[in-house]
Amino acid sequence: MPIPTPVGSGSAMARMKCICGRFTRQNRFRSGQSQNVPISRPTDSRRYVTVNASIKNFVAWPIALICAALAAQAIYSAISGGWDLIYGRAWILCAAVVVALLSSPLADSREMPQSRLRYVPVWLLWLFDVLLVGIFVLGTIRFIDIQILLEETMFDFAEVDIWIGLAAVIVLLEATRRLFGMPIVIIALLGLLYCLFGQYLPGFLNHSGFTLSRSIETIWYSLQGVYGMPMGVVLQVVLIFIVFGVLLEGTGASDALIRASVALTGRTRGGPAHSAVVASAVFGSMSGSVTANVVGTGSFTIPMIKRRGFSPAMAGGVEAAASTGGQIVPPVMGAAAFLMSDLTGLPYTTICIAALVPALFYYGSLFVSIAVQAGADGIEPLPESERPPLNRKDLLACLMFIIPIAVIVFVLLMDRSPAQAGFWAIVAAVFAGAFSKRNRENPRVIWEALVKAGRSCAWIIIAVGCIGVILGVLSLTGLGISFASTVAEFSEVSLLAALVTTALAALVLGMGMPTLPAYLIIILVLGPVMQRMGAELLATHMFVFYFGVLSAITPPVAIGAFAAAPIANAHPFSTAVMAVRLALVGFIIPFIIVYEPSLLIVGTFELTNFLRVTICLGLAIWFINTALIGFERQHLSMAERVIRAGVGAGLLIQIPSIQFTLIAVALIVITYGKFRARRKLAG
Repeated sequence: MPIPTPVGSGSAMARMKCICGRFTRQNRFRSGQSQNVPISRPTDSRRYVTVNASIKNFVAWPIALICAALAAQAIYSAISGGWDLIYGRAWILCAAVVVALLSSPLADSREMPQSRLRYVPVWLLWLFDVLLVGIFVLGTIRFIDIQILLEETMFDFAEVDIWIGLAAVIVLLEATRRLFGMPIVIIALLGLLYCLFGQYLPGFLNHSGFTLSRSIETIWYSLQGVYGMPMGVVLQVVLIFIVFGVLLEGTGASDALIRASVALTGRTRGGPAHSAVVASAVFGSMSGSVTANVVGTGSFTIPMIKRRGFSPAMAGGVEAAASTGGQIVPPVMGAAAFLMSDLTGLPYTTICIAALVPALFYYGSLFVSIAVQAGADGIEPLPESERPPLNRKDLLACLMFIIPIAVIVFVLLMDRSPAQAGFWAIVAAVFAGAFSKRNRENPRVIWEALVKAGRSCAWIIIAVGCIGVILGVLSLTGLGISFASTVAEFSEVSLLAALVTTALAALVLGMGMPTLPAYLIIILVLGPVMQRMGAELLATHMFVFYFGVLSAITPPVAIGAFAAAPIANAHPFSTAVMAVRLALVGFIIPFIIVYEPSLLIVGTFELTNFLRVTICLGLAIWFINTALIGFERQHLSMAERVIRAGVGAGLLIQIPSIQFTLIAVALIVITYGKFRARRKLAG
């Protein structure tokens, strides 16, 4: 996401140039030189903008119909059990690419400053986009034809098939670039180059070498690449919950949730900041998109947080951290719970139970950090007269959120598939939304929500298709296995260092990606690494999932923080740093999960270990936050902050003897803090 340019400096410079230009032309006219000196005029772009807008309006309805069809097929798949294994995947990906290319046309980039396309006619740019669409449709048709031939007999790929497949892969990467930027595209391109030239690399990167023909056969024409397992799982399980989340937002459930959160947290010091945490936790679990969550709830909560006295960076950081954490909150976890269940083979209820305690600690830490910061800034709870009451209308509106969630849980407890749970949740959401006067008076909101849901589905499908390119490279070259073996040997020297290396790799792989594609690419690349280190299966998935989620607020590509910064009028990097500080516990929890899987409750659960881990983690959250902010009932000295930071860090070391000692030290420090605060009040 591009960083917004400050308005003041650019507009001031433009006004200065305009004034100077007028002054110069007036002087030339008065001196009689106006006929001799040519006056250069800026290129008039109004005609270009008009033509581009006309073409976009012309394709808007076809795009809307395709988007609605994508949402409808997700609902149909949930009822019928899915499309054909191969052909359905191909045509759905093709529709998603058409939506991406025509919704984000190359002509739009012509308007950007310093664009190399500014001298290219707009009709030519649109013609190029149509050509890309035609190439991908041709690649899709050829893929289906070859699959039919392979079912009947042996098939030898012709040279033209390879070039068609390569062109289709390039179009897919171009669609990915327009939606998500260059990071994931660069990884995919490096993967293609690695297939062709990996035999010249040393160490675990070396392989026997593959031709372009063999590479494209695997990446495009097999079920080990673009159309592989991740695409099937997303189409059959995930898309229905993307549609569900967008429908909830479109029917007004998110607005009711925000009002309820503000009313419930009015008594706390954090006030609106705490309401942002509650609303983002619940709504983020359903939406599956950090950016949508930030914009949806942040446009309402961030101005309120600033009015309470928090800094702009703090307001944006709170919303970014809270919206990001929504992806780890059961029961939906941004649809990741169902994807994780499918990948691990574990029941959905097991995934939800395992995610519950870590999510509570994450949001508990956010609550503590906001409360301590409010105390340090002298912010008091809202007076009773200023707290918005919850009326009957708000309570009824909240049912639009509560009923569908209850339906999901009920259907899953009846041992039905996640896709069926998503379908009945959509039915419940539409039914509950019918009680809203706003929805009854404007039934068009359902159509608009379907179109928006289809667009979100297209975005996810394209990202997963690009991940399929990387998956094909890993499958062909065996890089994942060799990388896992190398890191496993490293872990024998230092498990912590190996985990840190894996975490950094996960953050890099997840940057700029939506949560689900980020989780997919990370688990496919780094999952074998964690398994070779001896981590439990569920702990492995939780570890990489957490870092895939937190990549949304990690600089330099912190898409969640960059979405919150313009709303808060804060610097994007400062907002990202604040979000990381607030979500610090989220970076720590995955390591604790690996060392002490008892935190997940399921699997190798031991009550004594669970109690020890939770007590130490709770104390560590308090001590680390008070040390970072420098406040507990009163401002702390530097020595007190250092002691608290040391105690908090020590409590995270998973050695029982050290932890029991530090628990005693922590109680002494807390008692001393209370005594010191009382003495100050008495004096």
